[in-house]
Amino acid sequence: MTKTDQMRTIRDEILTLKKSPLYEYRTANNFFPVIGEGSHDAKIMFVGEAPGRNEAKTGKPFCGAAGKVLDQLLEHVGIPRPTVYVTNIVKDRPPENRDPTPKEIETYGPFLDRQVEIIKPRVVVALGRYAMGYIMTKFGLELQIEPIGKAHGKSYPTNLEVGPQGIVVLYHPCVAVYNPNNLPNLKKDFEILTQYKE
Repeated sequence: MTKTDQMRTIRDEILTLKKSPLYEYRTANNFFPVIGEGSHDAKIMFVGEAPGRNEAKTGKPFCGAAGKVLDQLLEHVGIPRPTVYVTNIVKDRPPENRDPTPKEIETYGPFLDRQVEIIKPRVVVALGRYAMGYIMTKFGLELQIEPIGKAHGKSYPTNLEVGPQGIVVLYHPCVAVYNPNNLPNLKKDFEILTQYKE
């Protein structure tokens, strides 16, 4: 199966994932699951926490206000968005944009794991503390987890024979939506990704 075929399989499984705690909420609101978007050969893979309202209405990740900030940040470091892959741990929108629950992360995490295996990025970028916790634990870095206020802008080598070479932790772009004064700091943090462009 091609990478695209494998991604379609994941999409089809999530569409019919009745065991998900978010399945009824999605279907009752005519929302879409948000699988991910971008290059299936991306060197850089961004992982957020869960889709918001705009994302659930369109099925596209980071297409609302936080997505506009992400686009600005990518432009700042000269990385075209179509060359990266953007997704979330949780593929369905939690009600009222609340934080994802441990059960939701446990339900959807294996789909993200498969996406990482399919794409084989050089680096996985965790956007926000939930993504940081899940991804660093997944790749054996749980002992290096620190508060995101200390971790943001850092790269953590994975020392894996197979898998990403590093995990980069960044603030979720929504922090610049809530407070535009945060944007310069986010831009500075994003500059760490230039080493993974080529």
